[in-house]
Amino acid sequence: MIILTYRIETSGSIEAMAAKIASDQSTGTFVALPGETEELKARVAAHVLAIRHLPDAEQPSIPDAGPGPFKRADVDIGFPFDAIGTDLAALMTITIGGTYSIRGFTGIRVVDMKLPEEFRGALPGPQFGVAGSRRLTGVEGRPIIGTIVKPALGLRPHETAAMVGELIEAGVDFIKDDEKLMSPAYSPLAERVKAIMPLVLDHEQKTGKKVMYAFGISHADPDEMMRNHDLVAKAGGNCAVININSIGFGGMAYLRKRSSLVLHAHRNGWDILTRHPGLGMDFRVWQQFWRLLGVDQLQINGIGSKYWEPDDSFVRSFEAVTTPLFSPDDCALPVAGSGQWGGQAPETYQRTGRTVDLLYLCGGGIVSHPDGPGAGVRAVQQAWQAAVDGIPLADFARSHAELAHSIEKFGDGKAA
Repeated sequence: MIILTYRIETSGSIEAMAAKIASDQSTGTFVALPGETEELKARVAAHVLAIRHLPDAEQPSIPDAGPGPFKRADVDIGFPFDAIGTDLAALMTITIGGTYSIRGFTGIRVVDMKLPEEFRGALPGPQFGVAGSRRLTGVEGRPIIGTIVKPALGLRPHETAAMVGELIEAGVDFIKDDEKLMSPAYSPLAERVKAIMPLVLDHEQKTGKKVMYAFGISHADPDEMMRNHDLVAKAGGNCAVININSIGFGGMAYLRKRSSLVLHAHRNGWDILTRHPGLGMDFRVWQQFWRLLGVDQLQINGIGSKYWEPDDSFVRSFEAVTTPLFSPDDCALPVAGSGQWGGQAPETYQRTGRTVDLLYLCGGGIVSHPDGPGAGVRAVQQAWQAAVDGIPLADFARSHAELAHSIEKFGDGKAA
């Protein structure tokens, strides 16, 4: 049985609305059907399994909902596996397809999903994940430290390569194209690959360390996306940025079956689904689909994000991505980003269970360091060393100039 948990809000009956979801999203419609036999319902009809009442809402989540009170509850609904199978398109359709159209809700949100054992091994899952990302970057015992090429748009290939060269020499582990950069006329993907990969490979030959560079290969045409993939792979690259909401389930499934690259998933657009607390879908549910489809790394914002997301939400997202669905191998590498610099390292370390199994991604927090991007890399490395060793950043900075200058610039939380 597939169990979906909905957070229901209504001025009517919680029990009636829960039963309505179970009926409408499985065998029923708005009138009785001759073919809806007891035998058929026993095989494929959904059932309300549990109702856990919550405090009433003072205001409705959907405006103009009429008078209250607005009752709330978390409702578990069980869908027989035989009605859906392991097709994720079918599962998403069952989950949200008609649910939000049902009259009578003043709010509805999918807050949890538990999948049965039949899903184990039925979908590809991550090809590289945490272990593969560590193996390919050669990083053990600390976070993978990464950055984003900034400005996000506008740099030509040779300008991008100049910045990348400095970052590589500074000891960064991971660099990525901004998610908005794919293959514009001023910086075609083929030209970026031609300018950047020789720097990566030359550094690997000299030092044994291969910096992971994630090129933006997303495209609405899966065949074109695969041509982009092959371009990167043929040049010796090992990672790609994938805008998962933009390419969809089908594009992701097509790519994963054929990919030899680490797939770094950017979740741009996810906020549309989740920003209102009484509507949409929790990240805990949404991320399961993409992990099953095979993303290796998944961006989830970070502590003190420059965006709307509270720190507690980041911590829940981190826990979701690192909690096995069926096996530790199906976990994606969590990517902490968005306004990050070394200053968030101590709290990130503490609030994620004192783990270093993450990619710590700083854009402006590295690239706009007052002493240059190279110093920015060293400052973040120093901050994480201090965090793991339990040394206050201010104390550690007394003997580490890069960290000291980073604190001077970013310490007010506004510049990164």
